[in-house]
Amino acid sequence: MSVASYVLAILGLAILMVVHEGGHYLAARRFGMRVTKFSIGFGPTLFKHKPKGSPTTFQIAIIPFLAYVQIAGMNPYEEHDEKDPASYANASLLARVVTISAGSLANYLFASVFMFFGFVLGGNTVQDEMRVRVAPEGAAAHAVASDPGVAPGILDGDNILSVNGERMSDWDNLKRAIGAHPGEEIDVEVERKGQRLHFRPKPAADGENKGRILIGPQLKVVKVSVGEAAILSVKEPPKVVYALVRGLARMITRQDKPELAGPVGITREVAAAVRSGAGDAFRLLGIISAYLGGFNLLPVPALDGGRLIFLAFEAASRRRADAKIEAKVHAVGLLMFLALIAVVTFTEIMPKR
Repeated sequence: MSVASYVLAILGLAILMVVHEGGHYLAARRFGMRVTKFSIGFGPTLFKHKPKGSPTTFQIAIIPFLAYVQIAGMNPYEEHDEKDPASYANASLLARVVTISAGSLANYLFASVFMFFGFVLGGNTVQDEMRVRVAPEGAAAHAVASDPGVAPGILDGDNILSVNGERMSDWDNLKRAIGAHPGEEIDVEVERKGQRLHFRPKPAADGENKGRILIGPQLKVVKVSVGEAAILSVKEPPKVVYALVRGLARMITRQDKPELAGPVGITREVAAAVRSGAGDAFRLLGIISAYLGGFNLLPVPALDGGRLIFLAFEAASRRRADAKIEAKVHAVGLLMFLALIAVVTFTEIMPKR
């Protein structure tokens, strides 16, 4: 374990939080709102500074996860002047919508920046056709061949051609075709050194690998030009957001098991990417930034998307929701998120048995 990689990982994640809150800050200031505090992290303050002539105190707190800005008038339990033009509560609907949305937009835009440097420094990782990597403990590694003269097992580098006679053109189709037959023997046709072979693996009938034969795509890295990197950095963030929405939909409909990562797990992943090289680190930070941008717009209390729901109600009904009721809804949502993070973090730091 490299301590330096973890330090760099924490700094990288802190940058993503600064980007998000920076979006809120810049939008609020653009509409003349008074931002009283910009904090990186939470808990006891390690450092703070208030520039001369600025209403904002910038600070760094001891716990380096999460960040926040305090905008005058957002807390309904604080006294505020109804005639104060710099108060969030007195701002136009448009100003409030833009201010709330700006954090996610900043994350989404910066995802392209991170990915651009990732592609320039590390190239582009692409799938090598339908060639596979095979887990030694999975059904694919022990699949019996239809030809008795061929040794059992699909091998690394085999090119998947079809499943039960259906031609395979991408990994989504492959996962669907295999996952539809848990506990049933299937016919998998592969190409190996110009020869076509058939194997009969049986996807797991239950457990965490239900419907899987434990194969994955074989990847290769190709160098890209600066122009190609620019194009890829624009194309990739929408794919991340789409994968987020699709993954949540599949979990809600119980098609996939929930896979959650807390601060510890995310830091480990970024640290591993740092150890792999600058290209991998920048690409992963770009993915996380796009993910944060999409995730924060979900219509869930405590998230920016939850606040936008109340603003949408105001736009539709032409009257504001009760600010104190809204604050209570977000407070409950925040407590639920913190509890979830605590549970996930506990499972991440506890030794596996």
